[in-house]
Amino acid sequence: MALHSVVPYSLISRNSIISIYTLKTASSVSQSTGLFPKLVKMAPTNAAAWLSEEKKHPFEIKESPLGKPEANEILIRNHALAINPIDGLIQTKAFFPLHYPIILGQDVAGEVISIGDKVTRFKPGDRVLGHAVGLMAGRNEACGFQTYTILQDNLACEIPENISYEQAVVVPLCLSTAASGMFQEDFLHLNLPTEPRTASTGQTLLVWGGASSVGSNAIQLAVAAGYEVITTASPKNFDYVRRLGASLPFDYGSPTVTEDIAEATKNKVLAGAIDCIGTTTTATCVDIVRRSQGKKFVATVKGGFAPPTDGIQVKHIFGTTLKDNFVGKTVYKEFLPRALQSGAFLPSPEPLVVGTGLEKVQEAVDLYWKGGISAKKLVVLL
Repeated sequence: MALHSVVPYSLISRNSIISIYTLKTASSVSQSTGLFPKLVKMAPTNAAAWLSEEKKHPFEIKESPLGKPEANEILIRNHALAINPIDGLIQTKAFFPLHYPIILGQDVAGEVISIGDKVTRFKPGDRVLGHAVGLMAGRNEACGFQTYTILQDNLACEIPENISYEQAVVVPLCLSTAASGMFQEDFLHLNLPTEPRTASTGQTLLVWGGASSVGSNAIQLAVAAGYEVITTASPKNFDYVRRLGASLPFDYGSPTVTEDIAEATKNKVLAGAIDCIGTTTTATCVDIVRRSQGKKFVATVKGGFAPPTDGIQVKHIFGTTLKDNFVGKTVYKEFLPRALQSGAFLPSPEPLVVGTGLEKVQEAVDLYWKGGISAKKLVVLL
C-alpha cells in the first residue's frame, strides 16, 4: 500500500519519508548482511498500586518488577481487577503484620502472556480469571493491583468468549472463600460440585447473606453439589438469589427471621451453614443449626465469635487455603470451566465499573469502604 493512500500526501514531510525509508532499508540490510542490529521487541513494563507503608492513603502508582512464572504458574496481563473488603481493611486498619511496601488485590482477569514449564491447561493468548494469592506469601508479583500478575494454574480458569473480563473478575476470591468453607475436609466437607449438576443429596444448606459476593457463589456451588439452599437477603434481592438457585429466601431484617428459618427447616436435614456476613450473624446461624437436624457446623467469613459450648463447631474461613489442596483443583479446573461454558454458573454479583486505570483503584476501595453497595461488585478496568 502506498504511503499516501493512508496519510494525506501534503502532510508527509520529506524528513518523514527519509526516516521511513531509512528504517525499512536498515531492517532489510540487517537481515541480509547483518550490518545493522536487529530491531528488538521491548519487554513489557509493569506498574502497580503500591501500599508503601501502614495505613498509607492513597496508593502510589509506580513501576513494579515483572515476575517470571514458576513451573505451575502463569503470567497474565490484567484487563480487569475487582475490589474486596480485605483490601480496604488492610489499608485502613493494618490489622495484621505485613512487610511493606506491598501490593493488594486478589481478583484478576486478563490474557495469558507466558506459562511455567509444567503448565498444560493454558497457553499465551488465553483469556482467564484467577485468584491472586501472593499477599500472605510476600510475593508482590503474585498480587492483583498491577498490570501483570502471576497466578497459580490451579486457581485460574479460562473465560468463555461470551463473558467479558469485567464480568469474569467478580468471581475468584469469593468463589475461593465459599469453596474453602463448603468443601474442605476441616470445614463443612460437602459433596463437590459437578457440571452437569449432581443428583440431589436430600440435604439443605443455610447460606446467610445470599446477595453478598461470597453468598452469590455459595448458592451456586451448593446447588451444583446437589443441595437445596435456604438463604437470607433483603426483599429487593429475593429474585436475584432465586435466579442463582436458592429455593427459600428470608428477609434478614425481619425480627422473626431466626424463628422463620427454624420453622422452615424443622423437617429438613441441614448440611450446616455458611455465614457470608459474619460477626452478629454467626450467633444467629449457630442458633438455627442448634435447632435443626443434621450437621452442627457453621463456616463463617469473619472471626471473633464466641465458641459454642454445646458441640456445635464454628470455624473462620480463609479463602486462600484451597490453593494447597484438592478443592482448588476441583473447583477451578474441573467444575468452573464447564459451568461457565454451559451457563450453569453465572459470574455474580454484577460488576459495577468505577473507571479505567490503576489510578481508579483507590477510588474503588474508598467507594466500597463507604458502604451502600448491594448485589454489585466494584471493578476497575485496565
